Amino acid sequence: MTNFCEVAMESIISVLADNLPWVWVAVTIICVVIESLTLSLTTIWFGISGFVMVFLAFTPLPFSVQVLIFVVLALVLLIFTRPLVKQKLNQKKIATNYERIIGQLAVVTRKITALEKGSIKINGMEWTAAVKEDITLEEGSKCIIEEIAGVTAYVKQI
Repeated sequence: MTNFCEVAMESIISVLADNLPWVWVAVTIICVVIESLTLSLTTIWFGISGFVMVFLAFTPLPFSVQVLIFVVLALVLLIFTRPLVKQKLNQKKIATNYERIIGQLAVVTRKITALEKGSIKINGMEWTAAVKEDITLEEGSKCIIEEIAGVTAYVKQI
């Protein structure tokens, strides 16, 4: 049985060694598919490395050296270019209405307690409001918006 396993393994290695460019094409495709499913800008660099390796596979470099080049190139791309690309892709973030009011002062228009939501007014707009602490904010008092969850503004006492 061990003999069969050894022969099978040698046969698989031989087939892979004879078709290295196709191995690297497969690695490239797998990495690109994983990246398209995750959008994390991580496996794309391994896909680019795999693409480079398709061409290096036609040279007489041993497979172990090719794997080393693949890993080093992928890590260099990941470490040095991912932050730049990620910054470029996230540059056009525009603050939405709710992000602008976080940290601003609001006026309580309906009493807010720990057990019952109330309402606040900010920039002429009425918001449902709640508190996370065991406090009561009376109508007419001022508060600061801490966070927004759905359509509820969580506020704290000044």
